[in-house]
Amino acid sequence: MVHGFGGGVGLWIRNLEALSRSRPVYAFDLLGFGRSSRPSFPSDAEKAEEKFIASIEQWRQSVGLENMVLLGHSLGGYLATSYAIQYPSRVSHLILVDPWGFPERSQQHTQDSQGPDVAKRPGLPRWAKAIATVVSFFNPLAIIRAAGPWGPGLVNRFRPDFKRKFEDMFEDDTMTQYIYHCNAQAPSGEVGFRAMSESLGWAKRPMLQRVHLLPPAMPVTMLYGALSWVDSSSGERTAQIRKQAHTKVLMIDGASHHVYADQPEEFNRAVEKICKSVD
Repeated sequence: MVHGFGGGVGLWIRNLEALSRSRPVYAFDLLGFGRSSRPSFPSDAEKAEEKFIASIEQWRQSVGLENMVLLGHSLGGYLATSYAIQYPSRVSHLILVDPWGFPERSQQHTQDSQGPDVAKRPGLPRWAKAIATVVSFFNPLAIIRAAGPWGPGLVNRFRPDFKRKFEDMFEDDTMTQYIYHCNAQAPSGEVGFRAMSESLGWAKRPMLQRVHLLPPAMPVTMLYGALSWVDSSSGERTAQIRKQAHTKVLMIDGASHHVYADQPEEFNRAVEKICKSVD
């Protein structure tokens, strides 16, 4: 399981126990995020992406996995797809959860262009707009570090949803503190992300231009939150590009971008069903 930008393994707290009842489940902090090491990243988009992918392959080798159901959320979905393209024999099923970086920036994601049967997506949330502004001049999470001791409060102000998503598990600011400490160290993974991205919502190397490189025999499932700001039309476009290849797009009602936390039971059931199909 590969987390998204600014996250860490702790965000899977609603999923790990349920999913690990019938099989081993592995989750790790991406290179440059959470408790993983924080090396320097190149400023070139392709080289930065390759550094992430190389670290995932090194991790796979270190734990001795021959192949796996690979799941990635947001940025993790983008990197999981790139990994599956480079190491197809290691991926038995690719699960992409509200993946970032698929569409081209020139695409118009409006209700009219999507057609009458596709609901209009919510706009970019306030916290994302704030980070997008910072990205133009600094590393994405520089504002959190610059805030010093007020950093956790800043996280809580811009991401109050994190506390709400886990409030039945933690009555205090545990999750806010977790997100803060995942991102309070020297910038590393976010430097790589900045190299790969245009503003915040777009990839310099859009994944829709590369999904045809996935082997036709590799099953791909794309899970989207019905209330997410991420445009699910990229899922349908992926299915069109892959044509006869097994590609399924699922929508989870009542879920925003963090599908796994907003609707954990439905998310866990969907992932478990996929894993059983591989078994």
